[in-house]
Amino acid sequence: MSQLRKYISDPTHVIRPDIVQLKNNLTFDAMPIQILDKKVKELRGRQIPLVKVIWNETTGDTTWELEEKIRGIYPHLF
Repeated sequence: MSQLRKYISDPTHVIRPDIVQLKNNLTFDAMPIQILDKKVKELRGRQIPLVKVIWNETTGDTTWELEEKIRGIYPHLF
């Protein structure tokens, strides 16, 4: 406690949030950055192609998505 000091306000410390377009149900569409990896999952004798999509490089948000879905919505990634 002895090392704590009173904070002196400085306008340069204010972080401005990014402008995000929200839908009526308070959700937003994130644009994928790139495809990181591909794999084929075997399920009941069927092969399902998946791709690992990077949604945000700073936070490292990635998800495995169906390749045909991503190819249909974001063909520029392929």
